Amino acid sequence: MKKLNGLDKYVIFSIAILLIYSIAEFITSTITGIEKSTLTMAIYGCFGAPELLGCAIIKIFKIKEGDKDEE
Repeated sequence: MKKLNGLDKYVIFSIAILLIYSIAEFITSTITGIEKSTLTMAIYGCFGAPELLGCAIIKIFKIKEGDKDEE
């Protein structure tokens, strides 16, 4: 099994948090009828943007590692 580096772990963690929050928010807003837009914005701002940046960094480093392997 391949060992995951720190960036991979952070991206997986961020995706899991966003998925769990989205499901919980959907359930609570369905039951109560109240949407917590400020909290949603904060969660997606905290985990969404860095997750995309993490994905980009992982892609860049994997491409560079692939170039080193070819040489």
